[in-house]
Amino acid sequence: MVDRRSVLMGAGALVGATALGGAAQSATTPAAQLNATFESIFKELVANSPMTATGLGLDKGELAPLKAKLDPSTPAERARGQAFLEKSIAAIKKVDRSKLTGMDRINYDTVLWDYSNTLSGYKAFDFGAPGYPAPYAITQLTGSYQSLPDFLDSQHSIETKADADAYMSRLSGYATLLDQETARFKADVAKGVIAPDFALQKAITQLKGQRDTKAADSTLVTSITRRTKEKAIAGDWQTAATKAYETEVVAALDRQIAALEATLPKATHDAGVWHIPNGEAYYVFGARSGTSTDMTPDEIHKIGLDKVKEINAEIDRIMRPLGMTGGTTGERLKAMAKDPKFIYPNTDAGKQKLLDDLNAQIKVVEAKIPDYFGVYAKSPVTVRRVPVATELGAPGGYYWPASLDGSRPGAYYINLRDTAEVPSWTLPTLTYHEAVPGHHMQISIQQENKNLPMLRQISGFNAYIEGWALYSEEVAANDMGMYATDPYGRIGYLHDALFRACRLVVDTGMHEKRWTREQAMAFMDTNLGDPNETEIERYAVWPGQALGYMVGKIKWLELRAKMQAKQGAKFDIKTFHDTGLLAGAVPLAVLEQVYKDKGLI
Repeated sequence: MVDRRSVLMGAGALVGATALGGAAQSATTPAAQLNATFESIFKELVANSPMTATGLGLDKGELAPLKAKLDPSTPAERARGQAFLEKSIAAIKKVDRSKLTGMDRINYDTVLWDYSNTLSGYKAFDFGAPGYPAPYAITQLTGSYQSLPDFLDSQHSIETKADADAYMSRLSGYATLLDQETARFKADVAKGVIAPDFALQKAITQLKGQRDTKAADSTLVTSITRRTKEKAIAGDWQTAATKAYETEVVAALDRQIAALEATLPKATHDAGVWHIPNGEAYYVFGARSGTSTDMTPDEIHKIGLDKVKEINAEIDRIMRPLGMTGGTTGERLKAMAKDPKFIYPNTDAGKQKLLDDLNAQIKVVEAKIPDYFGVYAKSPVTVRRVPVATELGAPGGYYWPASLDGSRPGAYYINLRDTAEVPSWTLPTLTYHEAVPGHHMQISIQQENKNLPMLRQISGFNAYIEGWALYSEEVAANDMGMYATDPYGRIGYLHDALFRACRLVVDTGMHEKRWTREQAMAFMDTNLGDPNETEIERYAVWPGQALGYMVGKIKWLELRAKMQAKQGAKFDIKTFHDTGLLAGAVPLAVLEQVYKDKGLI
């Protein structure tokens, strides 16, 4: 998955206050007018989102003052965000779409869909994160406590004293942001918007873990201490960071913990978003945002059930020649997951060996890329461990994009809280999904594509992005032959496909059909041999996000089949891949138009 903290999540992750400039009005053609409008929007987005500027590596030069700031989380900021979307949509609509052709029309449709969908979230719901389906301000997966420490450590670069001073400003700002989110949390609770009890309990556990970490062991302190020493930047940064941490951050964490603990007795065990005011409508919004389609939850649920049956049969077919015949496929997968021969030692050395093996795996698949792609990522990718402080509630793996200037590589994070959770037969597919040819390749190509307006280079659509990553798993398995001599790895690939099919069932099950958390876990356990507690709880607090994976993959495969049917023996897989990747992330309906415009389907 692409980390939810990533800027590549559409308009909702970037909105801020702005007044659109007049450059668009002076453009001479509709295409020039559109690009000028996009450029104006992009500049204002970055200027009003300091964390986006840092994430993209743009917090330099005249934008350097942004490096000392964080994005606020206040009612005023939300109001400015809505006003910005309304202004931006009005400016885009001033361009005559009928006079646009090719990628200009694709760009128009993409940004307008994104901003219009995001604005609908602002208007319909006065809680949560309006840009994407995250209805609760603080959970085991949402809130700055979950993302800021790693952001400051891995995204905020330190090369000069000014950078270190900016870090210290942000460290104090972290305490302010925590308090802003605590205020949001309380306001939402007053409206009856309360996360499930299990989500609040895990958030409390993680918050306490961060609060109780001594300054000398906190990433917030050790990061600036280590990096200023490496760069020989004069000053007692450890003492300064320790003071800010102990007197400001810990106090804000305490206040947030107190707010969650006071709310916990009011929380129910209901997993679905239906239990909050206007929750059923929120799930429709979540499903639309997650899939970039108008498919209904019932339609998605049925697709999931059909796919589960289909993939189960395929797994059984491969297991039987390996002597795995007893019990259901889920029971056989459970036995494989517990087989010691597939488990890395749960030690520092064992975890480092796992990371080394992943890096080696990336090099093997990278060598095959030129045979299947005409365009590929210039930015390298690194494998990193999910920070220990947040690994309890974090997913098994995720990706963070490289900076636009190439100074920071893309990062594929893997959760190593317990190596027993990541048996070796599951790791190749995770790598192809998160790194190459999956997230890292797709997002880097988009960011490096200078033929796209900057606004499009950084935009994202869940179903396109996650659908591509799942499709990439299939390319690795069936086109590249990565499992030709590894039947257990192929089972891992099918296991992950089954996992994504199950997601369609349990996500719609909890939010539309009012399944309990336990019902969803039981469905996972029956089919996968694992209740996937962490994953189920993720779907509960991000309603609809998990739907984009399989829905998106189905669309990629459908478009490939259409192109193959039209071109027959002339079908070129490089052309298929390059066409979709060079278009950048788009809604699924727009993706189909990309291929139609080029006469490929």
